Amino acid sequence: MRLVTYRAHVSAAARLGALVNDDVIDLEALGVHAGQPLPSDMLDFIDLGPGAVRSTTELLAAYEGNWPVGVAQPVVNVKLLAPIPRPRKNVFGIGLNYVEHVAESSRALDTSKELPKQPVIFSKPPTSVIGPDDAIEHNRALTQQLDWEVELAAIIGTRAKRVSTADALKYVFGYSVMNDISARDNRRAGQWIYSKGQDTFAPFGPVIVTADEIPDPQVLDLSLKVNGVTKQDSNTRHMLFKVDFLISDISAAITLEPGDIIATGTPEGVGAGRSPQEWMWPGDVVEATVEKIGTLRNPIVAV
Repeated sequence: MRLVTYRAHVSAAARLGALVNDDVIDLEALGVHAGQPLPSDMLDFIDLGPGAVRSTTELLAAYEGNWPVGVAQPVVNVKLLAPIPRPRKNVFGIGLNYVEHVAESSRALDTSKELPKQPVIFSKPPTSVIGPDDAIEHNRALTQQLDWEVELAAIIGTRAKRVSTADALKYVFGYSVMNDISARDNRRAGQWIYSKGQDTFAPFGPVIVTADEIPDPQVLDLSLKVNGVTKQDSNTRHMLFKVDFLISDISAAITLEPGDIIATGTPEGVGAGRSPQEWMWPGDVVEATVEKIGTLRNPIVAV
């Protein structure tokens, strides 16, 4: 199932939908018609647990091609938002999680050339999250080094505390795309939150694909383009620490809760690592793509 959060028009409230072919299906409205209560909010849906994914998938299949009046709208007629417009907690970011990215970062950003022995974890505040086609803000007074990072995002579906690597993927609700925007010249004494946590620095979406459709998150191509030119092109199999290990490692000390988001790291090809270095500027458009999920597009604007 491909889940979205959307607005039917500019002044409308955000709603939970399922993307079926080229239509957005309002799940609360479909549930009312079918006598199967469903929420209008993504986090509320995640809170229902795995059974809700199964029953809603069956419900969509039963009505596909014969949607009740007012339930379906063409996706081109709605505004897609970040699937979780306001996460309950900070996004968990993972740094230096691809071998070649470790190498390029050591050359360009003075990080260690040694492979991390444990996941490098930072965070991005809820206020950094934006959705598809929303503008990434470029504040020239703060940064001259605005960079991109395509990442697979894992969304937690079930409370996870001290879970094993073997069981970890059972706690995943679904997967999405995140672009870990970074102001490279805003790092402070080795701390990254000011560099990576600024407003608009976590483009997220366009959909959450439920975990039943992606049984193995380590076989996905991911890529990124700036103004139509490919800058990153890799596969999640090259992660140093796989998704299951990341969940196990974080949950050993920090309880993961439904709706929590883990941005699992970026491969080589970031602007800082290129020769000469490349940065994003107002007027640029960045597109981050993960196989089986989709493309997240965002323009850069001056503020």
